[in-house]
Amino acid sequence: MKRLTLSALIALAAPAALADDVTDTLQSAIEAYESGDVKYALEEIAYAQQLLQAMKAEGLTGFLPPAPDGWTREVETDMNQGLAMMGGGTGAEATYAGDGQSFTVTLMADNPMVAAMAAMFGNPMLMGTAGEIVRVGRQKFVDQDGELTALVDNRILIQASGAGRDAMLPVLEKIDFDGLSGFGR
Repeated sequence: MKRLTLSALIALAAPAALADDVTDTLQSAIEAYESGDVKYALEEIAYAQQLLQAMKAEGLTGFLPPAPDGWTREVETDMNQGLAMMGGGTGAEATYAGDGQSFTVTLMADNPMVAAMAAMFGNPMLMGTAGEIVRVGRQKFVDQDGELTALVDNRILIQASGAGRDAMLPVLEKIDFDGLSGFGR
């Protein structure tokens, strides 16, 4: 197992010409491991994982649409810390405000709780029992008392809540659902 982990680290650290915080940290972990400092090697691996998770979260944030004209968008930057307590995954969230109202759009990817919802969202009959089905392009959302929820690629949850459907739908229509389905692959 140790040899496999070291091999994986070496493979990840290979493009040394493009050194950045991640590759520098992985190289530090390898050096610590080679010198026998397993504790520090593990700390460096955990830090590299944290850096990679932050990069992944930043990528997911890119799928949050810009604010409509006359509105503002404020991106929540601490969402992923809370996801760690819910089994992991990656999240992005933005609050849109304007025209006397505000709402939040949340994206959650690769979270075990989201995966558990896949059976409902993958079955149109079950989905219809949860609330009114609303289409945004080819994507189906369930409207449950004003909260719009959809599942993309059976692993990425989209939720919009806090304002009327008329305010939220124009923002949801700007999401690149095809691009989002390929997120993290």
